[in-house]
Amino acid sequence: MSSLLEVTGLCKDYRMGAETVQVLKGIDLAISSGTTTALVGASGAGKSTLLHILGALDRPSSGRVTYKGQDLFARSDRELADFRSSTIGFVFQFHHLLPEFTALENVMMPALIARKERRQAEQQARAILGDVGLEHRLLHRPGELSGGEQQRVAIARALILEPELLLADEPTGNLDAKTSEAIYELLVKIQKQTGISMVIVTHNERIAARMERVVRLLDGLILPCTTEEV
Repeated sequence: MSSLLEVTGLCKDYRMGAETVQVLKGIDLAISSGTTTALVGASGAGKSTLLHILGALDRPSSGRVTYKGQDLFARSDRELADFRSSTIGFVFQFHHLLPEFTALENVMMPALIARKERRQAEQQARAILGDVGLEHRLLHRPGELSGGEQQRVAIARALILEPELLLADEPTGNLDAKTSEAIYELLVKIQKQTGISMVIVTHNERIAARMERVVRLLDGLILPCTTEEV
């Protein structure tokens, strides 16, 4: 199985007034193509920081990140923005849907920004919303949708440009247990259907156990894995 992302000696520091806080302290990690990975650990362990660097939303303080063998952060900010939009889908705890637009329009938005023809963008958005079970809610605005439905729209929006990598940061953090389970079942189903690589930050150990690999962080470091987590 080929390596999609490789992280070597990754460190991330933040300035807090006169103090420097080291959030990541030398991370080595490889993500293979077509696999699912859970990042778990207590709050403040560095999970979201690592995910943001994997998604090129933030630059490391030191260390190296390669994507398909190419140094990711050798690129300019503009090149990184193009890389993110064409290669990575993001799903966050807060869905960040545009309230004035319908579900269909929200999902179409990335395709329109990428200058796809409107009819094509609409066809793709309708198909993906059908895949996530929302073919009957296309013209509803976010305020007219349940929390689980809003997150399904966010997942559809993340997938419309057919990314190679899906990054999800506590995607069910604001949802009840039943709805959370349904969202994770949907993510697993999508991954199996598309073969997309998926990395999920979660506090839910039961959900993490359903991923092919569990990576545990503690105080900015990756803990050695157990045999069950290989």
